[in-house]
Amino acid sequence: MSFRIQPSPPARPNRCQLFGPGSRPAIFEKMAASAADVINLDLEDSVAPDDKPEARKNIIQAIGDIDWGNKYLSVRINGLDTPYWYRDVVDVLENAGDRIDQIMIPKVGNAADIYAVDALVTAVETAKGRKKPITLEVIIETAAGIAHVEEIAAASPRLAAMSLGAADFAASMGMQTTGIGGTQENYYMHREGQKYWSDPWHWAQTAIVAACRTHGVLPVDGPFGDFSDDEGFRAQALRSATLGMVGKWAIHPKQVALANEVFTPSEAQVTEAREILEAMEQAKRDGAGAAVYKGRLVDLASIRQAEVIVRQSEMIDS
Repeated sequence: MSFRIQPSPPARPNRCQLFGPGSRPAIFEKMAASAADVINLDLEDSVAPDDKPEARKNIIQAIGDIDWGNKYLSVRINGLDTPYWYRDVVDVLENAGDRIDQIMIPKVGNAADIYAVDALVTAVETAKGRKKPITLEVIIETAAGIAHVEEIAAASPRLAAMSLGAADFAASMGMQTTGIGGTQENYYMHREGQKYWSDPWHWAQTAIVAACRTHGVLPVDGPFGDFSDDEGFRAQALRSATLGMVGKWAIHPKQVALANEVFTPSEAQVTEAREILEAMEQAKRDGAGAAVYKGRLVDLASIRQAEVIVRQSEMIDS
């Protein structure tokens, strides 16, 4: 390992991020009562242009009026290529209370995009005397974003999380699909008369995870568009978790339980992880550098893997 220590990401649950349009304030209370770890109040794609000023007002009022419990509260602003984004940041941070935790930036293409929002957030915080620093989450959903993913991950100490936005990413890459996440009909291999469907998002997810883990940022999988397909959602979430992502978006309330199920370590996983740690401790007491657990070698790499599972479980339970 490099002598430069890999920083740890923020120590908070991020299993599910539930999205809701700012133009539909009637659903905010239900979002607050959900089992999602993160709430994303949206000013971008789910809000029509003529509705954006009213949606902004709805969100400002809801931040202070609704009991969000222990939810991590985030607002997705409009893209930096629109005339709306600066007003999203200024109005929300100048007029909403301290309950807001995070600003989510869509369609980030390079580190300069983060710098622009960071500078504006810092100016508003200073001018208004805001005591709680706002964190940032970015969405990688363009060819430029994935090409510059590591410089984006390193762009600001405010950056706490990074998500993959599959739909706009597919459009930017010129992919021949209208699906949002999941396997795609024409992305398969053929062997002995059988088709095997693969996952076209895999490489982008891996790039995001590597950049995030290098710079202490939470890597998050984005939306799965077909909310009638529970098994499809679960399959993609399982792949994402295996790759190192910590959670997934929910664009429908029914997806919250599915995301929490996948990204919460099972009792069996936690038990095995604790047993591996104990086996290694016993090996240390015996003067050995490795141990054997259920017929397989346990060494320092195994310890690091087990520690991830135990820490995640303890964080969720706290």
